[in-house]
Amino acid sequence: MSESLTAQFEALIDREAGDADLLPFFRHLYNLIRPKKAEDTDAAVANHLALIVLLENDEARRVAVRDAFARFLTSRRLVGFLADSGILPATGFFSELLRIASHRLLPELLDEREFRDCLNNIFYRRDDWVWLTALPFENSTRFWHLLTPDDVVRGGITYRAIDQVLEAVLVLAYRVSSLDLERDFSRLSDKMSGSSAAFRAVAGEAQSYANAWRVALEHGEEPKEDSSQLLVLIDQCRDVIDRARRAAKRVGTSLSLTFSLRRTEQCLTRLEALLDLLGTHSEADIRHAAVHGWAELAGQAVRAENQRNSMSQHISRGMSLLALRVTDNAAKSGEHYITETRSAYFAMWRSAMGAGVVIALLALLKIFAGKLDLALFGYAFLYSLIYGFGFVLIYMLHLTIATKQPAMTAQTIAGYLGKAEQGRLKDLERVVDLAAAVSRSQFAAIVGNVAIALPVAMLLAMAWQWLSGAPMLDLGKGAHLLDDLNPLGWALPHAALAGVFLFFSGIISGYFDNLASYNRIGERVARLHWLGRIAGKARTARIGDYLDEHLGGIAGNFLFGCMLGTAGTIGIIFGLPIDIRHIAFSSANLGYALATFSFDLPLVTIAWAGCGVILIGAVNLLVSFVLALWMALRARDVAFTQKKALLRAFWNRLKTAPGSFFSAPREPAVPASAG
Repeated sequence: MSESLTAQFEALIDREAGDADLLPFFRHLYNLIRPKKAEDTDAAVANHLALIVLLENDEARRVAVRDAFARFLTSRRLVGFLADSGILPATGFFSELLRIASHRLLPELLDEREFRDCLNNIFYRRDDWVWLTALPFENSTRFWHLLTPDDVVRGGITYRAIDQVLEAVLVLAYRVSSLDLERDFSRLSDKMSGSSAAFRAVAGEAQSYANAWRVALEHGEEPKEDSSQLLVLIDQCRDVIDRARRAAKRVGTSLSLTFSLRRTEQCLTRLEALLDLLGTHSEADIRHAAVHGWAELAGQAVRAENQRNSMSQHISRGMSLLALRVTDNAAKSGEHYITETRSAYFAMWRSAMGAGVVIALLALLKIFAGKLDLALFGYAFLYSLIYGFGFVLIYMLHLTIATKQPAMTAQTIAGYLGKAEQGRLKDLERVVDLAAAVSRSQFAAIVGNVAIALPVAMLLAMAWQWLSGAPMLDLGKGAHLLDDLNPLGWALPHAALAGVFLFFSGIISGYFDNLASYNRIGERVARLHWLGRIAGKARTARIGDYLDEHLGGIAGNFLFGCMLGTAGTIGIIFGLPIDIRHIAFSSANLGYALATFSFDLPLVTIAWAGCGVILIGAVNLLVSFVLALWMALRARDVAFTQKKALLRAFWNRLKTAPGSFFSAPREPAVPASAG
């Protein structure tokens, strides 16, 4: 019969807590806490709690572990852990990606004198962060309280450790002050000029604070200078960052500036945490505040260290930064796809119906292009031009393709979800209002596209046969078009791929909108001498203004067309079942197929193909919306926790006004003016 977990803890403490080298002791200690599978977080919580209970009830062993931790902490260099763990690296995205990839092939050598490397030795499994994150914060503070001596200055931090905390404070402060943001700030707004001075002031105040601490430590006294002034400067820097982000929404931003602002914000947050760790409270609260601060800092930093060599985490973080750069522009575009009023609702119907006519023509062009004898590259190029220029034409005519909506409206919804995180009823109701508006807008766009693309395609095929005396398509091609709509075949996976492309088109639109604003593309185009000579000064200026407003939409639509046009060819080249299915084009293809068979098909065949069109549309919308919403929430650091309250609000709306999800409410009558 094996020993109980408590007995194993007791044996380990008795055997190794007094050793000179304490790294193996803490590695073995966390081996006992670690569950067999990282996902078994309940076991991790229970194991951690068992250690806490043991230390609470066994004073001798508590003192042994406490002293071991104090010796372990003071024998390691803490600056790297405190100043770097959990903070974006100074290297670029691809340099860091290369470092991670190289360490996968040839693991880096750990320096056991560095505390952060010791953590990588203790938490050596890549998924340790899963169960570490699941440990309740109250249990963590309870654990660190047990390891904090009562007779050591400033809440259990030894003098040597305090000196390293101060060094980390200086590293962070000088890192913040060294950021060269003045040129980027000046581009954002004239009002931002001189804002870099707030960051430079942090270093001087941090140096004075650290000097006061060190003088006091040398004389065994408490420092006379507190951190209040440094905290004020940190708040001023945060205010500058907030103003910079608001300005960036108007005039765009660069990825380097986004990276710098995010890293600076992380440094300021860590700097504030270290000041709390040193003690900025009343004497009665110093020990509690220091332990609370250490528990929070350690939890975040340990998780960051455990994920430092995770390629997926690094890519995800890079995507988050890219999302932060583009989602605000996409959110502004998304507002145009949401109908709040009855007039806007019927305008959406009209624009979707107009797009249905164009889509029927584009589907016909693609069918004819497929009859040409071309190389694979020729097909990909021609299909891309048909789709790309067709989508751009639809955009420039202010028409609406239903599947373009989710990738754009998700950004707007994410912004409201961030506001509703507080759980206030009015904010949750606003999210429901927005969802209802998106739902009815989507309904109008889908039905408008399909209701026109399908009959127009049938009419075109019938007109062709009437004029030429022969069917537009042979029976084999018609059967192929019907088979493409089979929901039990590849139709739905291909629809999902189209949804991914729709998601990317939203990102591309936001990226180019930002690019146009930040690089002032419109003004530069307006100053092109050769264009001025051809079109005239006034018309060139109008072209520049148009590009300023619509470059994102044009680029996103054209490149979306290129993605759709090349997918099938790439699948043929690699021998993979890669292709796309789009609801509007699928409905047009159904119309051409029905006309090819002179509508003489079994009802079940027609119904099955129609079901395929509906499911293709559902997958298009769902995939693009979920991806866009995920990215938008990640960009805004929104972890929405009010799901139950939001679902209740949705249910109440469905019971009281189900029609609001499909049709716009009537606008109140305007009272007649007295006269």
